[in-house]
Amino acid sequence: MTDKLYTVAGTSTLNGETKARFANDTMRIKVLAKNGHTDIMLIELPKEMTKLEAAQFISGLDEFSGAAEQEAIAEYLGKHTPKAPKAKVVTKKAVKAAVVTKPAKTKAEVQAVVDASEDAPF
Repeated sequence: MTDKLYTVAGTSTLNGETKARFANDTMRIKVLAKNGHTDIMLIELPKEMTKLEAAQFISGLDEFSGAAEQEAIAEYLGKHTPKAPKAKVVTKKAVKAAVVTKPAKTKAEVQAVVDASEDAPF
């Protein structure tokens, strides 16, 4: 996510798809219209904002209360709102791996066990 700041935000529709738009000048309206956008609705923000802040701000405004505008803003927020880090899940396998095991036996200890088992009756 970028730290770039914007002074204008809103929505526009191109080929039937409404999207959130961000700019630093209301002259952007002319560029959008020239490129075939319709239902262009851009407003000056009260202060410079990131795209995320601007989208959150305009989502509560009456100018953007239409279904298409709200859907476009919600889609933007859904894609760009930072997710909380997932909780680390501890599995049984991880717990078993964390259990301290007995240290390996020395060669002499192993030989003593082998010798003892050879003398044991079956």
